Amino acid sequence: MKPTVKIAAARTPDGSEMVLYQHDHDFFIKINGQDLMHSRHHESELELARLGCGHLTGRQAPSILIGGLGLGYTLRQTLDMLSPDAQVVVGELLDAVVDWNREFFGELNGHPLEDERVAIEMGDIVKIISRSQSRFDAILLDIDNGPDAMTNAGNRRLYGRKGIQACRHALREQGCLAVWSAGPSKKFEQLLMSCGFHVRRFRVPAYKGCKSLSRFVWVASENKIILPPGGSEPDLPRR
Repeated sequence: MKPTVKIAAARTPDGSEMVLYQHDHDFFIKINGQDLMHSRHHESELELARLGCGHLTGRQAPSILIGGLGLGYTLRQTLDMLSPDAQVVVGELLDAVVDWNREFFGELNGHPLEDERVAIEMGDIVKIISRSQSRFDAILLDIDNGPDAMTNAGNRRLYGRKGIQACRHALREQGCLAVWSAGPSKKFEQLLMSCGFHVRRFRVPAYKGCKSLSRFVWVASENKIILPPGGSEPDLPRR
């Protein structure tokens, strides 16, 4: 049996230890000893892109923001769906995540950071979104574990009312916001609706063929017609 090897480590802004491990051909990252992401468990990251960018198939020069690079799977799927003149901005807080993608993860997903359509913007994703008025046709968010932030308490601002309103203002007409989450959250989906979005909730497998471990993706837009088919429609918030 091949051993699990610790190959790199870094600190998050709040001082948590983030460690990269490798076992055979698989990579996984832990925060303070808790699993954060694993290269085998990436089907839901692909679904985030499929659901959030489905309305952009065939569109000329779309602009997309991906919040959180992770292991690069959402970026890979997004690039595979879009036209050659697309622009994909990746907002990432941690230099180490970008470095690890370049050094270790490229073979997993075809070196997406080398694609000329990709631009990396380092820093707080909330600040990136807040200065992006009507800039994006889709915003795909996979920050921490979703609305229940795990890595950086400051990310909770993203999933509050001000953060969601900033996302809405950063979207172009006919744009979509897609949000990945490790678990369900009625509170969050009702917040999306109270901010003027139509919302679809999708329960997706953590990895291909898995029926026992699910993740969640919400897709939100001011235009209900462009939401992807399937999923379920959350109940309206109570007044």
